[in-house]
Amino acid sequence: MSWEQTKFALSARSKGTYLITDEVLSNIPQIKNYKVGLLHLFLQHTSAGLTLNENCDPDVREDFTNSMDRMVPEGDFYIHADEGPDDMPGHVKSSTIGVSLSIPISNGRLALGTWQGIYLCEFRTYRHTRKIVATINGSKD
Repeated sequence: MSWEQTKFALSARSKGTYLITDEVLSNIPQIKNYKVGLLHLFLQHTSAGLTLNENCDPDVREDFTNSMDRMVPEGDFYIHADEGPDDMPGHVKSSTIGVSLSIPISNGRLALGTWQGIYLCEFRTYRHTRKIVATINGSKD
């Protein structure tokens, strides 16, 4: 069994839902060396999230962002607003979606379903650079 850990930053993005599968894979090329394993992604932030979802139709990304805004709206009813009106809603959305993913590795590739992709859900209006810790555990070739 082997363990590897890599830290990397995603491109800065403003509010929205972004397909980041290729960006993640470009930062962990060593995944190709694993026959069987697990990739764990941990987002080091409290106002963004990671999720797996449909990776084909870009409308899914817009619908996802709009749905989160309807479920957790901005408003003057929050006590915590240190960084603006999107601050506390961002924290609630982050806790709802989560900040980590575990994805199986099979024969040097992520064992994602046909229509699955890794998404960054950015809940803040201002552009942020988000950091990820990627940990791989598994058996190499």
